[in-house]
Amino acid sequence: MPRFSIGAAILLWLATSGLAAAENFAFAPAPQQDLNRIYRIDRQTGEVIACQFAVKDDSPIGLTLCYPAGEGARAGEAGDYGLIASSHRQESGIFRFNRRNGAVSICYVRDDQEVVCTPPAK
Repeated sequence: MPRFSIGAAILLWLATSGLAAAENFAFAPAPQQDLNRIYRIDRQTGEVIACQFAVKDDSPIGLTLCYPAGEGARAGEAGDYGLIASSHRQESGIFRFNRRNGAVSICYVRDDQEVVCTPPAK
């Protein structure tokens, strides 16, 4: 029977339970004050999607609308990506940055269909 340290046993449990996968994503709200939208980024690939609450006429609960990654927002080169909102109250987009190389792009929902991002710049 193999023997594990307590730390190794915890890491094994995290990996098999799916809890470690939760660290692959980061979340940030859009800075626009009257917009109930949140962005999600895959920290390793830089892929960005967005979701927001919507009222549905025939439902007392409402629904969650999610916008898939479109041009520039799909998975890219491996990195250590993050999101940060500007302090501009009317801005609905968000900044995506790569901690490894310092590249920054702006991502936003285009035409209520998909998330797009500008080409990365330094």
